[in-house]
Amino acid sequence: MKKNKILIVYGTRYGATTGTAEEIAKVLQDEELDVKVVNLKKEKVRDIAEYELIIIGSGIQINRWTSKAEGFLKRFSRELENKKVALFVSSGAQGLPDHDGDPEEIGRARRKYLEEKASKYNLHPISMGLFGGIWDYNNMPFWAKKFMGPLKLELKAAGIKETKPGVYDTRNWDAIQNWAKELAKELANPPIINGEMSELAKCN
Repeated sequence: MKKNKILIVYGTRYGATTGTAEEIAKVLQDEELDVKVVNLKKEKVRDIAEYELIIIGSGIQINRWTSKAEGFLKRFSRELENKKVALFVSSGAQGLPDHDGDPEEIGRARRKYLEEKASKYNLHPISMGLFGGIWDYNNMPFWAKKFMGPLKLELKAAGIKETKPGVYDTRNWDAIQNWAKELAKELANPPIINGEMSELAKCN
């Protein structure tokens, strides 16, 4: 039986998105899917023709995707229009709205980081994931540490503990795993519309 081939590409600045991408890949592989993971900072992708699903992820800093992930979208924008695509982002700031259950802030982040990005490249993702990231005070420049000082108190108040001195991980692993499981279901059971597969499900 031929396995569905999936490509996960991502851009990361400090490594948090690496862990998220690897966890998504692990879940999909457990579902017996054929997954390739590419850190765009270390490896170039030359062709995406063989993949049924392309998952593109990025860390967020100062409200922006990484240049490597953005560059991938630009380079393959036309091909991606005819592919099944999923998007996800990792943002350390996302942990607080998730913890507080702030639907307004979660909605704002989803629109800015995911929906606007999909619209910019004329993509129609089958799924979009908004996940937490890591605050690493050890790797921040002096001015950033001073500016982000109050955030450390908010993180502690929200019950987000240090994974090691100066490092706060706001990722919700259950949410990441469940998102990946839903992607696997999407591939196994394409949606039916009026008795036929939707055009989105039939692409590629």
